[in-house]
Amino acid sequence: MVAELFPGRHRHSMPKRFSPRIALALTSLLLLAAGCGTGQLAEMSANGGAFSITPSSAMINSNGQVKLSALLPSGEPAAVNWSIAEGENASSLGEGHIDAAGTYTPPNALSRNRVQIHILARLVSDPTATAAAVISVTPGFVQSLLPENAALTAGGTLEVTAEIAEVNAGSVKWSLSESPAGASPTGYDGTKNLGTLDHISCQHSLDQFTTCKVSYTAPSSLSAGSTIYLAGAVNGTTATSPLKILLNTNGLNSNPSTNQAAQTGMIALGTSGGNDNDYDTYQDHEGTSYIADCCGGTLGALVEDTARNQYILSNNHVLAESDQAKIGDTIDEPGLIDNGCVPLSRAGSTLRPVGSLRYYVPLATTQSNVDAALAAVVSGAVDPTGSILQLDAPKPNTARISSSLEAAPPMAGTGETLNSSNLGSIELAKSSRTTGLTCSTVETVDLSVRIDYFKDCAETQPYYSKTFTGQIGIAGDNFSDSGDSGALVVDSSNAQPVGLFFAGGTNGDGIGLSVANPIGDVLRELGAQAGSRLSIVGTPTPHKVACIRYDAPANAAPVMAVPSEAMARAQLIAETTGASLLNPETGILATSAGKSLDSPGDAALIVYADKSRPHVSVPQTFDGLRTQLISTDPGTLARGLAPAAPLTASGIHLSESVLAGAAAVVREFAPHLMADLAIFGVGVAQSQDNPAEPSLLVLIDLDRVPKSMPSTLGGLRVRYMRLHRFHVTQSKYSGAHHASSCALKGLTPVEGASSAWNTPPVEDKPDFPVN
Repeated sequence: MVAELFPGRHRHSMPKRFSPRIALALTSLLLLAAGCGTGQLAEMSANGGAFSITPSSAMINSNGQVKLSALLPSGEPAAVNWSIAEGENASSLGEGHIDAAGTYTPPNALSRNRVQIHILARLVSDPTATAAAVISVTPGFVQSLLPENAALTAGGTLEVTAEIAEVNAGSVKWSLSESPAGASPTGYDGTKNLGTLDHISCQHSLDQFTTCKVSYTAPSSLSAGSTIYLAGAVNGTTATSPLKILLNTNGLNSNPSTNQAAQTGMIALGTSGGNDNDYDTYQDHEGTSYIADCCGGTLGALVEDTARNQYILSNNHVLAESDQAKIGDTIDEPGLIDNGCVPLSRAGSTLRPVGSLRYYVPLATTQSNVDAALAAVVSGAVDPTGSILQLDAPKPNTARISSSLEAAPPMAGTGETLNSSNLGSIELAKSSRTTGLTCSTVETVDLSVRIDYFKDCAETQPYYSKTFTGQIGIAGDNFSDSGDSGALVVDSSNAQPVGLFFAGGTNGDGIGLSVANPIGDVLRELGAQAGSRLSIVGTPTPHKVACIRYDAPANAAPVMAVPSEAMARAQLIAETTGASLLNPETGILATSAGKSLDSPGDAALIVYADKSRPHVSVPQTFDGLRTQLISTDPGTLARGLAPAAPLTASGIHLSESVLAGAAAVVREFAPHLMADLAIFGVGVAQSQDNPAEPSLLVLIDLDRVPKSMPSTLGGLRVRYMRLHRFHVTQSKYSGAHHASSCALKGLTPVEGASSAWNTPPVEDKPDFPVN
């Protein structure tokens, strides 16, 4: 579930965060004549040269931040008090916020294409000495383009939506490209038809963000599959992530909008949904409460007990608001996020009740190990066969080529267990609110991972930091995103349930990991709450699920640069002491300097091994360097054509005994490693430096530096993955943000808000109770 106070604080300069919930701030931004006043900009520097201030940038968009510094004539930092003097934004929207350290955060919405904000600094030792700087702010995107991904056949169409953090003005420039980094504004790159863009329009209003739409049509004929990227730009700012469109000749038409739309009749699952009370309120100075933002996720699957009572399965943090909800709370379809944050209790709501909260496994305890809850089904509201949107088998390339994937039930029962017999080949699929139908492979098992939970959607009220053990980590940055929480993860070859998706993260540059509770654990712990054995409702007949992979195949090419000094040392070792490893009889042919894949940014000693030998023994480290095994043959090596990096395969290809041994190492070292606040996950994975070996996969918070990064532990290689810390309420594409003190005036008052605050706290790293 994701929450955003006026969502769209997607700062390109700030860390990207991921969340399994999604929230959309209420779009009402009524402009009032009075409020946080603005004045005429004027020269305010008056200090006789006592000090000066300098912004890190004079122009940013509404998703960015600016760090201002104050210096004395000597070059030493000046102690000053920061404030916003005045600005050009509409009075009801405010001018943003500046903290004591001089970091300026723009307002959540702008009233024009560009506004100027005057920042004032007063010298602490002499308050009459002041200095001013002007920051120009342009509106950015409220959230990523919707949908974020889609699959189309020849001639297929889809509508794309962008929201701009601007009221009553603004437009989007749309473009197509074959690369996520580039764009062709005409939709044609001069050599290849990328499709067409038409029906471009924008809706402007005084009380809503600007919403712009465009219709994309795929080329009328396709000879092969390809990937097209649709990007949007406003005032020179490109959307956080372009829409990725897979053009295919396999009859696959898939659009996440299917999962977000309100359904009629008995609903299929995999749809948008959540608790009707899952919203936050803002309280003005008069004590009146207003809805500020809301949350939602995915209604994942249908479950039944031994008495054949049926329940909707999802996460605790989706249905039970991270332990904050009450048994009996109404569960809606779609979720508040897809209804403008208008709950059933308010006039104009288009939601429908489909269940009531019945059971949830509590989070704030060391005795639980899943994020799961059940809602009793409202009679006649849910398809009793357990069908899930888009979980149908792929259609043959026939006349039905233009039809969308249909709903289908998963396999009934208690699901499939991951082990050495399927970890190397299994492809996992899920259908969910934000990214729709996606598919990927297993990256790590036996994963211990720490997740922070909050009492509110906006992540201003810390609740509990929980460590889950024995979790499933799923590869790729595009398997899931905000709002997919609660989705059932299945084996695409037979539709057998495998897990319940609940968390994930990204590094912002294409590397990501999604995390699921094993389905057996989910059913067992929920069954203990319900006092009955539980099973997934579905079909007794196995069937394939269309497997749509938006992530590129595993690529071993290092993406992080290695310092030249480190590479020079690695080359020296390869040419000197490394020569002692060479032995044609043992299969070691040569050594060279390389880049580690297990620890990006570090050098490695490449050991070229004879691929004709079934197993070549290579030390995990040599002379202080990680080793990297590359299989080749003497002839290829002599011609200088040997691979530059090991060939890696998706999945985990290890024996049961090796997996068990590696899991024991995780149990031994995970608590010690995760005592370091920079480390939030440890699991079993395949080494990328030597794919024949297992490794410990260690998740490092991109915003922190670990105390140490050993190359090996417990006889295993250690592989590191740097990601932004996992949350359950912040969007994958948003950074920390603060509500304007008057941005919400004019909204309709509400009663019984699930959480409320007067002034959102400035600090972004609260302390949590932990298990």
